[in-house]
Parts: sequence; structure tokens; C-alpha cells
Amino acid sequence: MCGRYTLRKSEIELAARKTVVRSKVKPRYNIAPSQQVPVFRVNSEGQLEDLTLHWGLIPSWAKESKSSYSMINARVETVRTKPAYRGPFKKRRCLLPVDGWFEWQKQDKGPKQPYLFLLPEDEPFFFAGLWDHWESKEGEESIDSCTIITTEANQLVQPVHHRMPVILKPKDYDAWLDPAYDDSTQLEQLLTSSSPNALTCYPVSLAVNNARHDGPDCVAPME
Repeated sequence: MCGRYTLRKSEIELAARKTVVRSKVKPRYNIAPSQQVPVFRVNSEGQLEDLTLHWGLIPSWAKESKSSYSMINARVETVRTKPAYRGPFKKRRCLLPVDGWFEWQKQDKGPKQPYLFLLPEDEPFFFAGLWDHWESKEGEESIDSCTIITTEANQLVQPVHHRMPVILKPKDYDAWLDPAYDDSTQLEQLLTSSSPNALTCYPVSLAVNNARHDGPDCVAPME
């Protein structure tokens, strides 16, 4: 599962589809479900877009928009078959820029201990995501929303949580973003666990437990 992450850099760069897009963002230390989150996707004209979407997928066929919280993650094992993800997996794939994510480890006593997972160099990276467009029957409301794809945890993450988000490799960005690329088998092969040697982690302050709190203390190492 991935239920909280960070994007502490003020500028993100994505090199894909023979172009480079740079996005300026406000540093965020505790991004939570139902918030607007930065996303890169390709539009119907084939152009790379930089925008924000609602985190929590709302299927285009949903009768209402209030049931999205449980769709903050899509399991790689069911992206081809589950009705909510089947259409987006074929044509509406996206990348979510991040520079770390949180998982909670159960303790013998007291509250769960949060850990921050990140690259050793603390550089930004990209989660594999799906997006969809929802409109109310009356046409008075429309929402573009997204979800993060998860897979089995690697050896580094496993002691804390049994699932982890899919981190795409730069060489796979173009194929993943291209709506015309529809080889489901090849796409699934991109959705693997990252090498444990590619990541690092450390326990952080319990300040991150409050989803409404968004400050540097959320990523402060646990004393």
C-alpha cells in the first residue's frame, strides 16, 4: 500500500516523449489521499501534460464521486481485470512525481512506527499510476482522478509493509505514458518491485501520522 508520500523538491523534471517538462511545485511533506497531486500524462493530441489530479480513482462509470478513498492504490495483479482499472490501464496511464513515501511498522507496544523510503541520493522519482475522468449525470461536476499502482514489497520494504508502490525506470516512461501502446503483457512487465539496493529508509517522527499536518518535521529522523 502507499497511503502517504512526499515531494519536497520545488522543481520537477520529466524527460519523456522526446521532450522535457519542468514543473514548479510547492514542497510537500505529507501528501495524503483525496488531495490534489502533481501528475504527468499524455493528452489526446499526444502532448505531455503537467497538471494536478484528485488522489483516489473515481471510475468514469461511477454513480457518484464519494467512494474514491479505497481506490488510492491499484494492485498490479488486477490492473488488467478489475473493472475500475481495466480501461485506465489500456489508455489512461500516468506518472506521479515523488521523492519519498511512508509506511508504518507495527510495534510490540505503542503506535506504529512510520518509515520514510527514498533514493539514497534523495532525488525525485516516479510512481506508475492510472487516471480516469468522471462526470456527474447532469454534467455539472467533473473530476480527473488517479491511483498509484502497487506490487509485492522488496526485501528492504518487507519488514515494514508487504506492499510497495511501483517505481518506473526512466527507460520505460515513454511506453507507459503512450496511450497508443496497448501491449498489456509488455506493460505488466514494467510493473515490478524495485531492487532493495536502489532504496534506503529511516524511521521518522510521529508528526506524519496527522494527515492534515504538512511540515518538515514529517520527514525528520526519529530520535
